[in-house]
Amino acid sequence: MKTRLGCLSHKSDSYNDFSEFLPPAHETTARCLKLSTDEVVRWSESFDSLLTHKCGLAAFRTFLKSEFSDENIEFWMACEDYKKIKSSAKLVSKANKIFKEFVEVQAPREINIDYRTREKTKQSLADPTPASLNEVQGKIYSLMEKDSYPRFLRSKMYQDIVNRAQARGQRRSV
Repeated sequence: MKTRLGCLSHKSDSYNDFSEFLPPAHETTARCLKLSTDEVVRWSESFDSLLTHKCGLAAFRTFLKSEFSDENIEFWMACEDYKKIKSSAKLVSKANKIFKEFVEVQAPREINIDYRTREKTKQSLADPTPASLNEVQGKIYSLMEKDSYPRFLRSKMYQDIVNRAQARGQRRSV
């Protein structure tokens, strides 16, 4: 069964090329074990709060991976890192990698965008700038905010994180 599901996830052989977009595991693990209830509840107040908190982002990514739908968050993170590139040569290289991995039709981790957006993105990447992916990144952000984020907040995973944070808080006050 696991083998059959694995082939449905369409993970790319080039996934390792994007490992630079992932925060180091040791950086988030220790910190995430000591979350306060306030921090965890803040994630439910806005999608931005979730994405800007290292542990919130890690939890959201884990949730999406469990649903075999992590291509959107991985694309969004790749775009965030892409915007920070200063070298034009590196910008071209990353733009091509991101396009081939996420945007191109039949890409290994193809994101769900309409034809017009895909074509506009392709044109803007012909001469890439740090802002070339802003429009498509915004569409994916909106999609996650409206679809994946509410599912995450209703998930057992998020509820367990809230409950653990509350239990830790109660133990401290005793």
